[in-house]
Order: sequence, then structure tokens, then C-alpha cells
Amino acid sequence: MSKECYYIGEQSLIFPRDVYLISSASVVGKKEGEGPLGSAFDMICDDDKFGEDTWEQAESTLQKEALALAMGKADIKPENIRYLFAGDLLGQNIATSFGLMDYEIPLFGLYGACSTAGESLSLAAMCVGAGYAKTVAALTSSHFASAEKQFRYPLEYANQRPVSATWTVTGSGAFLLSAKRGNVRITGVTTGKIVDMGIKDSMNMGAAMAPAAADLIAQHLEDFGRTPLDYDKIVTGDLGYVGQEILINLLKRKKTDISKVHEDCGILIYDKDKQGTGSGGSGCGCSAVTLSAHYLPKLEDGSFKRILFIPTGALLSTVSFNEGQNVPGIAHAVVLEHADKEV
Repeated sequence: MSKECYYIGEQSLIFPRDVYLISSASVVGKKEGEGPLGSAFDMICDDDKFGEDTWEQAESTLQKEALALAMGKADIKPENIRYLFAGDLLGQNIATSFGLMDYEIPLFGLYGACSTAGESLSLAAMCVGAGYAKTVAALTSSHFASAEKQFRYPLEYANQRPVSATWTVTGSGAFLLSAKRGNVRITGVTTGKIVDMGIKDSMNMGAAMAPAAADLIAQHLEDFGRTPLDYDKIVTGDLGYVGQEILINLLKRKKTDISKVHEDCGILIYDKDKQGTGSGGSGCGCSAVTLSAHYLPKLEDGSFKRILFIPTGALLSTVSFNEGQNVPGIAHAVVLEHADKEV
């Protein structure tokens, strides 16, 4: 593919310089550690408050620990990281700002709801690919208790959850991107548009986000001139079982069948029957920790040559929901390849 033009199609980019993902780390809570991917995470804490006084402080600790682990793996110090691209689900991004301020690294605070892992990786890759920095970090987090407290009901309320509801993952994933060669390369991104299909049910995030994922995947394939089978896996972040079915059906209407290669991080991270997690997992941390723990090792050793990573987000707040607004969705795609694969 020619690199004379760095924007391709309607919504996609490739980079003038190679961008490598040189390190990552995943930190999760007790429930995630008991799930199918438990043995793959870098750190599992049995105390979901992580030794802190509040759920919000616990989420800040998630980010702090994840970034420390990622830097340790790459033997990189904070002063060698030019920028942080990070965000979370909480108002004013307080998990990020309080969790990362002691590192004293210039910060771009981001909000893309549960799509933030894709947004942060996209912007970080653009920064390195354009030559604005040699090394940057992208990270995000979510916490079941802090998210329930903000968006739904405090845990003490013990409300019932419908089977369409997803379980917010307690976890943080951190990634270091660099011009220095590594085993995984980011070769392109496709930035999503807000898609509003009139969904109003805040307990059915899969239905709200699936149309945005379908719109993005169709556009990405058109922009890059590819088919679903050009990828070992097309990986969405947070759709769960309900959203996965909607996504596959929506794309079939567009004459695109991803069923043979599609996986969803929210489906992989929990055993819904044994753990009572309804439709699956969601939250900023869901896709981030699953990418770090499950997919990157397969790209690093060459088991996978190319995947399309698509975190998905539902753009609501307590204010918009209580005022009767719809729940729009958004998705962002990142192309990740084994470094020896030819573009």
C-alpha cells in the first residue's frame, strides 16, 4: 500500500512512519481474575477497592498500576514518555487525572465511553506516526462499582438486572507506542461517527453500540479495500451476546458476513452462566485488558498476523438519560499486525 497519501477512504488513516506497540499491561479485579482469561492478566487484586477508601480512588489505582507495569516491561521511565492519551467513564475523567498526575507526563484526557481504548490507541498512533513523539502511552480503565454508582444504582440498592445488561469490567489496560521496533505494529485506524438508532434502554448497551460498530466495520473495509477474511479476527470491545447478534445481522444486510472471524471482548472475559454477568462484559477496561492479555500475545508470537480491534461506546450520562434522550453509540477501529507482516 502506498504511503504517499496518509488518509484513505472516508474515515481512515495510515501513517508516514511505522508505529509499534512495544509494551502493555493489564490489571483487573477479583471477578475478572476468576473468569476464562484469569491466568493471562498481569495483576489480579482480591480487594476491589485496591486498598483505597473509595471506588473512585480504586479506579485511579488501577490506572497507576497498569502504567507502571507497562513501563517496567519496556524498561522505560516516565520522563521518556512524551504524552499520555487516557480516559475513563467517570465525570471529569477523575480516575485518570487523580491516577496519573504523579507521573508528571503531559496528558490528553479523553472520553469515548467504552470506546476509549480505541480512541486513545488511535490518537497515540497518529502522534507517533506523524513524528510528534518517539514514545507515548495510551490507557484507560473502568470499575464495576464506580460505574454502577454513577450511571445506575449504588450497590447497596441491590437492584435486579435484565439479561440484556452487561457487567462493567473492573480493570485497566496500558499500552506503550513507539517508533522503536517491536513485535506488533499499528498500521491504520478508522475513526467512528456517532450513530443514533433511537435506543433508550440504558440496560441494553449492546443494542445501542452494535449499529455504530456495524457502520464502522463496513466503512473500514471499504476504505482499506478489504474483506472480513483479510483479518484473523475482527474484535469488538463491549457488545456482549445481545450486541454480537445484532452486529452480525446488521452487516449481513450490507452483504458483509463477519461471523467466521468475529469475537467480542465482553463475551470472552466472563463465563456468563457461572459468573452471572448477563450479556457479558463492558466498560473502558473490558476491551483494553482483553487486548493486552489475550490478543497481543497472539500477535507477538505470530499466531495472528492481523486483527481489527474495535472498542464500542454508548454515549450517555445520567443527565441525558433522565431527560429522556436516546443512547447513541460510537466505535473506533485500530489495525494491529504482527511486525513481520507486509502491509
